[in-house]
Amino acid sequence: MIQKIQAMLIAQFGKTAVLGVDEQPLQPILLIHPDQLLDVAFFLRDTEGCYFDFLSNISAVDYHPEDRFALVYHLASIPYQTQLTLKIDLPNNRDLNKLPEVSSLAAVWRTADWHEREAYDLMGIFFKDHPDLRRILLPDDWQGYPLRKDYEDAETYHGIAIK
Repeated sequence: MIQKIQAMLIAQFGKTAVLGVDEQPLQPILLIHPDQLLDVAFFLRDTEGCYFDFLSNISAVDYHPEDRFALVYHLASIPYQTQLTLKIDLPNNRDLNKLPEVSSLAAVWRTADWHEREAYDLMGIFFKDHPDLRRILLPDDWQGYPLRKDYEDAETYHGIAIK
């Protein structure tokens, strides 16, 4: 199945959209170019033979000490009873004032709204054109992104000891 979808994506968007396939995990992963992610997502949702109508999860991965992050998208096609995993790599210089950035998929799958807010809140990944990108688990004035491997725990919050 993964080769069929890869071929469909290359035929639709060209060879630069699909950067490769990782067949080592239990479920193969299509590596997608970040600039093509939104178009690929609409295609996978709307195209006969794919119809990935459900985004079940987005996982953000920090490859520290490397200056890169990844996003892993877990898709399901309920009518076809198939699953697909997409992955994109995002370079970053770890500057908290210039977050890694990718297009939001909230216009494709409504569930992306909350998953992207979580990735933003805890990992510091910015989703362009997100309808309401703000923290979802931490207070709005929290400093830093606690799931980053280089995050240093705050000792106080508004004068209250945390530890």
